[in-house]
Amino acid sequence: MTTVRQILDSKKSAQIISVSPASTVFDALTLMSSKDVSAVLVLENERLVGIFTERDYARKLILQGRSSKDTRIGDLMTQNLLTISPSQTVDDVMAIMTENRFRHLPVVERGQLIGIVTIGDAVKAVIDQQQQTIKQLAGYISGDIAPGM
Repeated sequence: MTTVRQILDSKKSAQIISVSPASTVFDALTLMSSKDVSAVLVLENERLVGIFTERDYARKLILQGRSSKDTRIGDLMTQNLLTISPSQTVDDVMAIMTENRFRHLPVVERGQLIGIVTIGDAVKAVIDQQQQTIKQLAGYISGDIAPGM
């Protein structure tokens, strides 16, 4: 079973993309665009205090008629985040994301933020697991791989 640590290790970029609560929404959106991501973590003195997503932008800024250049991330970010540990599995990630209807999970180890796992990361891990299982079964059926290998 694939763990969150394995997912983080396999990501092309383990860089944590973040802003401060004092950043403007415009600055966060500019960063998100330049990094081609749909969410940024919000850190204050290296401590995780929230997340800002495209959904937050659409629902909390646009629909309320606010200006992205005048609104601070701290006013719109999602707080009281659920996090996951690196030892948890991709099944845990999928269950948490499905139950709570979100697509990003910060990864925290011993109180320290170490990364973020997205729904795309989880789906890729599940597909990789399934492909490995198919390969093993095909090898078993063709006699190339002994059972249990």
